[in-house]
Amino acid sequence: MTSKQRAYLKSLAMNVEPVFQIGKGGLAPELTESVGECFNTRELIKISVLKNCMEDPAQIASALADRTHSQVVQVIGRKIVLYRENKDHKKIELP
Repeated sequence: MTSKQRAYLKSLAMNVEPVFQIGKGGLAPELTESVGECFNTRELIKISVLKNCMEDPAQIASALADRTHSQVVQVIGRKIVLYRENKDHKKIELP
């Protein structure tokens, strides 16, 4: 992913509400599975890491990206944005 594409996805993510919240349970397998299923309907997902989660948001983002075969767009504070292209129903056209 180029920096121009990443910047475009960041601009789209500003208007997206978080779909998932990660709490004190951390990165559970059920959460990973739910995020993977969510990519069937969305290409851009925002996740919020709650304050009671002791894990580092950057590490959570990279682990989720590896497990769901997606790409980390950005991690700002406790917000994570992930992107995975949907081959069948492509909604986002990258520059």
